[in-house]
Amino acid sequence: MDSQGKKMLESAQALIRKTAEKMKLDDEMIKRVIEPEFAHEFALAVTMDNGKRKVFKGWRIQHNSALGPYKGGIRFHPETVREEVQALATLMSIKCAVAGLPYGGGKGGIVVDPKKLSKTELERLSRAFAARITHVIGEDIDVPAPDVNTTPEIMSWMIDEYQKIKGYKSPATFTGKPVSMGGSLGRTEATGRGGLFVLQALLEKIEDLMPKFFDTVGTPNPKSAKNLTSSSLTIAVQGFGNVGYFFAKLAHEAGFKIIAVSDSRGGVYNKDGLDPVEVMTFKKKKGVVSGFSGKRVTNEELLTLPVDILVPAALENVVNEKNASKIKAKIILEMANGPLTEEAYLSLSKKGVVIVPDVLANSGGVTVSYLEWVQGKAGFWWSESEVNQKLETMITRAFEAIWDKSVEKKMPLKQAAFEVAIGRITSAMV
Repeated sequence: MDSQGKKMLESAQALIRKTAEKMKLDDEMIKRVIEPEFAHEFALAVTMDNGKRKVFKGWRIQHNSALGPYKGGIRFHPETVREEVQALATLMSIKCAVAGLPYGGGKGGIVVDPKKLSKTELERLSRAFAARITHVIGEDIDVPAPDVNTTPEIMSWMIDEYQKIKGYKSPATFTGKPVSMGGSLGRTEATGRGGLFVLQALLEKIEDLMPKFFDTVGTPNPKSAKNLTSSSLTIAVQGFGNVGYFFAKLAHEAGFKIIAVSDSRGGVYNKDGLDPVEVMTFKKKKGVVSGFSGKRVTNEELLTLPVDILVPAALENVVNEKNASKIKAKIILEMANGPLTEEAYLSLSKKGVVIVPDVLANSGGVTVSYLEWVQGKAGFWWSESEVNQKLETMITRAFEAIWDKSVEKKMPLKQAAFEVAIGRITSAMV
């Protein structure tokens, strides 16, 4: 992970530099956009159940606050390194700016395998981390949230510790909390739901191009945006965790045909369509999705199936120079972070594949985190349908700005997204 973390950071910084140079920003401004404002690194000494003290390494990187308080998750992972945390903080600055949120980017991490800790050890570690960052976070300074291997329960321990130290309630300092502690309704499904809203907004735009795009045998040429969400469009989803499952479930409900899904141990393909709820019921019983009615496929095979829309919702770099030429989808919706390598992105873009970048496609989670923060600051909470409605309005508006930039400058959506974000960030920097 060390070299992978470095590669990830270099890649994020190179993308910003390349975009900023095309925008003709000067060197000093580019440095200010790339370098983090603060990097907190610390050792946490935690008492384990056997009475011994164990030291864990942790970080909170605060990248850019031009648009508002730092915002970003906290991950617990045995292979986390500083460079990875910094890369993710950098990308959070871009994602919040793309989503049109009044936030900068931040990220936290602890080097730990949470599966190897008892629940009480996990709670002590979570509280130790919160205590260590208390003096550098706050609802108007830095607003942490869950990320890899952290949960609403872990957020509840952290905010409890923070509030004990501060001596007052501050429900807007952490997001992704349980609803009973000021969390927002609709947060669990938010990332998957946001991805569906972005896909629907994209399909409305490319309606006129439909015959060129969707020339799958037997696919009727849709005449209206309404028909675009019909069962004529097929989708394969790689990754059946929170994001992939809710995306698949909601897309299925909206009338799309989900023909393949997979988890880390393989997948299932059925050209007549799958019901994601039934697949999830099977997975809960058997522990895997492969074996559900349909043909077993590997994760690698799923990526190259003859589908209209491919949704990588699991790991980074799954679409790469080895398999890019075999991809048959006409749209790729990046629901995972960085699922396409730079080489794959370039070759597929040249082929005319529309790639909706992760900084837009999966920004539904941070958008509802923002809505949770607003509710916490205001002291009143919306119904789930109100939250979903606000998410749709905000993420569609974010998509529109990127689509317009893409059309105006004749550039792919990813480049347009980075231009929009960097433009917003630098215009707020004094």
